[in-house]
Amino acid sequence: MSVVGSGEPAGTSTPGQGGRIVVVQVGASASELHPLRLVAAGLAARADFDLDTVEDLRLAVDQAASELVAVAAPDAVLTCTFCLEDARMEVTSSVPAQPGAILPQDSFGWRVLTTLVDEVWVTGEPDSATPVMSITLSKRRSNNTVTERR
Repeated sequence: MSVVGSGEPAGTSTPGQGGRIVVVQVGASASELHPLRLVAAGLAARADFDLDTVEDLRLAVDQAASELVAVAAPDAVLTCTFCLEDARMEVTSSVPAQPGAILPQDSFGWRVLTTLVDEVWVTGEPDSATPVMSITLSKRRSNNTVTERR
């Protein structure tokens, strides 16, 4: 696992103001995804997301990464960029893909993913010389934060 950046203010390319970015890289293998789940849950919990939302984000990041592992090129590295703003987390997971790879969006796993978050979108260039596939998900913090329940 490699953490590329942590907690620094987001640059101008990041949506919104005052966000923090954490970039984590792991091998594109199902056995390597555990750190991504931990980072997603940890960031959401520290940002005062309610416990249900923390769990939704943890599961959604895991599902998105699992979908990408299925199309990853041999020995690829999966990069996960977490952008945390005041009441929203956006996570982009990307991986170098096998040529012609397509992410199926009609599977049970995809339905689970889209149920757990507010928005999901796929980007990629499967027909390019160096194909890269990405899944971006976004989840807003509910009004029922941990602080409000105290």
